[in-house]
Amino acid sequence: MSETADIVQQISALRCEHRQLDEAIARITQDAWIDQLDLTRMKRRKLRIKDMIAYLESRLIPDLGA
Repeated sequence: MSETADIVQQISALRCEHRQLDEAIARITQDAWIDQLDLTRMKRRKLRIKDMIAYLESRLIPDLGA
């Protein structure tokens, strides 16, 4: 499998995980007893995933200076 295909597959998996975290965060915030530590960890994980997606997407853009 080519590097591009691997990156696209990783992006797809990360987007799925990002969406699942978003749904979990929405469910947790509706609860009267919110565990702030878990919520903070989930939000940080979601941000890291977003950063990883952006990094991988930037690797798909060809280097025009080369």
